[in-house]
Amino acid sequence: MLAERFSDRPAVIDSLGQTLSFSQLNAAAHAVGMHLLSLGISPGQAVASLLPNSIEAVWTSYGIRLSGAAETPLSWGYTLEEILWCAQLAKFEYVLTTAQREQELQAAGLRTINIDKILHRGDSTKQKFSLKNPLSPIEANVLGRILFTSGTTGKPKGVPYTHGARWSGEQLLKASLPFSPSPGEKILVMTPFVHGASLLTYAWCDQGGTVIIHDGVEIDRVAPLLQTNQLSAIFAPPTVLAKMTAALEGQTFHSIKCVFTGTQPLTAAIYQKTSKLFGPHIRITYGKSECVNPITVLDRQETKDYFEQQAIPTGACVGWPAPGVEIKIAQDESSNPATHHTTDPEQTDGEIFLRSPHMSSGLIDQNGFRPHQPEGWHQTGDLGHFDQKGRLILTGRVADVIKTGGYRVNPDEIEAVLAHNPYATQICITSIASDYWGEIIIAVAENASEGWSEHAGVLLSNMSRHKQPRHYISVDNLPRNPQGKISRRQISKLILQTHQLVDGPYPELIKIDPSISRDDVL
Repeated sequence: MLAERFSDRPAVIDSLGQTLSFSQLNAAAHAVGMHLLSLGISPGQAVASLLPNSIEAVWTSYGIRLSGAAETPLSWGYTLEEILWCAQLAKFEYVLTTAQREQELQAAGLRTINIDKILHRGDSTKQKFSLKNPLSPIEANVLGRILFTSGTTGKPKGVPYTHGARWSGEQLLKASLPFSPSPGEKILVMTPFVHGASLLTYAWCDQGGTVIIHDGVEIDRVAPLLQTNQLSAIFAPPTVLAKMTAALEGQTFHSIKCVFTGTQPLTAAIYQKTSKLFGPHIRITYGKSECVNPITVLDRQETKDYFEQQAIPTGACVGWPAPGVEIKIAQDESSNPATHHTTDPEQTDGEIFLRSPHMSSGLIDQNGFRPHQPEGWHQTGDLGHFDQKGRLILTGRVADVIKTGGYRVNPDEIEAVLAHNPYATQICITSIASDYWGEIIIAVAENASEGWSEHAGVLLSNMSRHKQPRHYISVDNLPRNPQGKISRRQISKLILQTHQLVDGPYPELIKIDPSISRDDVL
């Protein structure tokens, strides 16, 4: 239907300048779907894709879905070891990819499908893009997609969705958009297509909009696009916004109607800088691999109102539950969970549980498939509470809680204060093991300038002593996963590789690698 309705209008444009029309998208996707069926792929069978952000990634994704297979998208940056781990969990045999990675995958025992060869079958370009006969529909309860968790707390886990849950999520995302794009209206996405960028691509294209897909944040390519004033929207997590606001400081772009953001907490500092660049048109959503966007939504005006408060509370406000989404907070194993109706200002943080029609079926790890808890609740591992208006406030991760000197410390609470430090791009709070203290709190700054640790000490001066870092270290770049999330585990490993701990009541870190500077404020 999209091909008939929008025909030769551009559906997707990539950073190489390749353009894919709706007619071409339809034909290429059907070519992929029919090729998979010719190989004997059955509905619900896992089929992987390994592609960079490009027009090929888009029509390949649509094609796998049309075949009824379980689309299993892999990050282009995955190592072979990571790919084989995913293959072990998802049990896929075929991988759709380019010639660039074919040989590597074949040597590891995987069967590859070169996407270019699929489209080159046929007598002419006209024949190549002329297919219009739709493929058969698939039952809703059949396995339809397998995503993978970020792996920040261990090896990635598989996250299976039925075709019905996948479809429901896409409809909910479209229904919660702040506006419906007009045919040809453009959105820029720069994050890996395997996660959030793909969801917005489906929602945007379903209404005739044009998606410009870039493989990462390249300011030299992004700036000219913005300067044309032809973009209506941008999808960018806070880490991407930090890079854009730093590189484009002092400029303003008036065509942007919405900046879609999520994945990581949006700080007040990044919000202010983004508003100066694009205006107060920022929308926040909460999503996870286990339940994709939107779980909660904080729309543009609501986001503006929140960040214009005289005193912004600690934590990341992500808004109210989307239609059909249920959220509860469990303070501890023996307490009765609070529902989303809770407005008690004294409520303490607890672990967030959720369930929704568009949620995954469970998790896949080395022990096999594990469904979500009884009654369908997913234990997110996120900490948070509801504020007086019923909005969900995220305050950290259960796994990240630091136990030091008998105290439990949430590193996100410290990071929220340090986010106001102008001498560093970003500051992460992590810890290393200590026989004396249990764990030692360490602040690690990215791209910091002189005086950052002194200013950090001033910012934290009113915080309890047991929450204050014992050491301050600066690095050029903080380690991040393919989704852009900072990995505290990798930062801790980096510290132990470059420093030696002298434990005791006054622990010291002795630098053994001259490539990393340290400013100890004790």
